Amino acid sequence: MLKPRLIEEKMLILLRQGKISKWFSGIGQEAISVGVTSALRKNEYVLPMHRNLGVFTTRNIPLHRLFAQWQGKGSGFTKGRDRSFHFGSQEYRIIGMISHLGPQLGVADGIALADVLNNRNRVTAVFTGEGGTSEGDFHEAMNIAAVWDLPVLFCIENNGYGLSTPTSEQYKCTDLAQKGVGYGMESHIVDGNNILEVFSKVDELCKSIRKNPRPVLIEFKTFRVRGHEEASGTKYVPTELLDTWSEKDPLVNFEKFLVDQNILTPDLITTFRNEIYSEIDFNLKKASEEQDIVFDEKRELYDVYKAFDYTDHHAGEEKENIRMVDAISQGLRQSMEKHGHLVLMGQDIAEYGGVFKITDGFVDRFGKERVRNTPICESAVVSTAMGLSINGMKSVMEMQFADFASTGFNPIVNYLAKIHYRWGEHADVVIRMPCGAGVGAGPFHSQTNEAWFTKTPGLKVVYPAFPIDAKGLLATAINDPNPVLFFEHKGLYRSVYQDVPTDYFTTPFGKAALLRHGTEVTIVSYGLGVHWALDTLGKNPHIKADLLDLRTLQPLDIKAVYDSVKKTGKLIILQEDSLFGSIASDISAMVMENCFQYLDAPVKRVGSLETPIPFAKNLEDHYLPKNRFEEELIKLLSY
Repeated sequence: MLKPRLIEEKMLILLRQGKISKWFSGIGQEAISVGVTSALRKNEYVLPMHRNLGVFTTRNIPLHRLFAQWQGKGSGFTKGRDRSFHFGSQEYRIIGMISHLGPQLGVADGIALADVLNNRNRVTAVFTGEGGTSEGDFHEAMNIAAVWDLPVLFCIENNGYGLSTPTSEQYKCTDLAQKGVGYGMESHIVDGNNILEVFSKVDELCKSIRKNPRPVLIEFKTFRVRGHEEASGTKYVPTELLDTWSEKDPLVNFEKFLVDQNILTPDLITTFRNEIYSEIDFNLKKASEEQDIVFDEKRELYDVYKAFDYTDHHAGEEKENIRMVDAISQGLRQSMEKHGHLVLMGQDIAEYGGVFKITDGFVDRFGKERVRNTPICESAVVSTAMGLSINGMKSVMEMQFADFASTGFNPIVNYLAKIHYRWGEHADVVIRMPCGAGVGAGPFHSQTNEAWFTKTPGLKVVYPAFPIDAKGLLATAINDPNPVLFFEHKGLYRSVYQDVPTDYFTTPFGKAALLRHGTEVTIVSYGLGVHWALDTLGKNPHIKADLLDLRTLQPLDIKAVYDSVKKTGKLIILQEDSLFGSIASDISAMVMENCFQYLDAPVKRVGSLETPIPFAKNLEDHYLPKNRFEEELIKLLSY
């Protein structure tokens, strides 16, 4: 406890000197971080927060790397890309937080699930504050852990305030430990300022959980004696409350106890302090002397994704004529056979086989351990998938409908997408996204929301239009260690047939398919739009067009678009999504910037109306751009 306290005191000086940019103080809460981490084995994961410096020091992370991290230096854990404690380290089994707080609770679920599936008797400890217990992710993660009997230790540091909001305005129950009751979860209240009580209780629980895997909630009663972060101050805290808790300082009181027990002496305490001061000064000098990080654009772009060494598995000669829904199911089943550590998660995907029957029969073949029904909590399931990846497994999550990704949006765009760029950890996660209109499903089951995700660096986005591509691209998505959003148009599931190889094969990302050859115009589309374009060309055989099916939107084969436009001189982009802020808009802008001299007409975009998707067939038919496309194509040709 002395070491993180002395480091903090030094950092507060450096903060005032402008040598670090921000600090979240854990002074007065060291007993929790140190006690919990000391009770864990070194191979057990711990997921700390801002005020848990004691987790890092107890795991003996080199101080010069911590100091470099806080100064934004290259030898820190994030190469200057993130600050303070927003990082992790597989070497030390520490998984850092993000500012949105809640998702790390679900990540702990995934880490623990991987341990259970691999028969490891381990505990995962995850921290949150009393303020974080108000977030939906807290409740979702608690529920998943309880339903699946996951060995997670949920540690709530109840320090009295969420920034300036007191507990009386955060929750109505007497104690946060009561929240465990609603989930059928064992819970305890511990004096978070008593290191002996913290360690003894956590050690006892960890030994028990390793033998009998289950989640446990611990509420540590403590206090934050400094501001939420130093700029906030503590003016909102009554002086008498600060005085009361200063008398409960865990370090001062334990020091006194050890002296009274003749375990320590004042001289020995002085020796300890001097040793730590020397260690801090030495490592601080080492970090401070390090050159400021130098911007390297190539390195920055390269680190957004984990390198993926694509292997081309060739398709065999044997084929069968199947629907897209069958091709996806077949590809998923063959990937499950190929990857024994692949887990499927989603609502109703087990015995029921999913609402579209993609996983029908999978439970009989692979068992419920690997084909898992989830509660209706998309956010925590995405985070659980991230945790599985951290602990060495693969996962495919089915969003029952792509529309429902909105309730899992935060961990997708802020956790999965950013984690490799931030500290080199990959997210081996595929999220299947049944999407699209044309089936009379209305505003909440018909969106094609790919543009939500193509905007976010770190995500890959796949959108096949044919069964053979769906199967091959899905296999590649599962092989790829990066997060992939795999869009599957519901309207194509049972309407499109194709001869598809029966064995396992892969299809590379970032290569558009040229479906028609022509010299008059380039048509670019993806998903259902490809079939609209084919229908239009079928009705107008005199039109000589290049038709490009993009297949993947991130990575995007923009070179194929440029090459075609340079040949034809005209471009029309067809998509089901509305136009503003869409793929069509970006492709149009890139072509205008890079192929302007080759164009014989303005680039034309055709998409759906700028409205939510209506339910009634007549309204939906007019909302979609299918019928408008032919008219716009003919106009462009006559320009």
